Amino acid sequence: MSRIGKKPIDIPSGVDVKIDGSLVAVKGPKGELSQSLPAEMTITKDENKVLVSRPSDSPKHRSLHGLTRSLVNNMVAGVSQGYEKTLEIVGVGYRATKKGQGLEVAAGYSHLIIVDAIPGIEFDVPIPTKILIKGIDKQLVGETAARIRGIRPPEPYKGKGIKYEGEHIRRKVGKTAK
Repeated sequence: MSRIGKKPIDIPSGVDVKIDGSLVAVKGPKGELSQSLPAEMTITKDENKVLVSRPSDSPKHRSLHGLTRSLVNNMVAGVSQGYEKTLEIVGVGYRATKKGQGLEVAAGYSHLIIVDAIPGIEFDVPIPTKILIKGIDKQLVGETAARIRGIRPPEPYKGKGIKYEGEHIRRKVGKTAK
């Protein structure tokens, strides 16, 4: 039995879960999400818990069991608390500014990089070297953070670039003179 898959998902107050076959819709104080999940998995809702069960012990069903439970749990957590990723910008002249809903990043190129806000994603720049990405969809928040980090990934010699908060960059030793 999957350790993750067999755990029940607690539904906090203010969150409403609707299950229609393989479509799960979750509505909460921060917004609403819906996702079509694998049809083989059985998703049931008790009073304030959601349970996911699998039809057989085949490898495919075992792998889908934990995945389905995690997807439902991420939707419930997203509409109740939301998700946030923080990026740090390291380098002389590297900075970010918020322009309307989007983001303007100066990362050592001859031009500014403009990142448009995707619906459901919110940017915040408390200081020019820190970017906060907020949203209710965990996958979308992580994907947006990875896309911004991809503008200028951190390099191993001086550590300049855009990195996740708390990310450790393995440093290399530069050339030595004779």
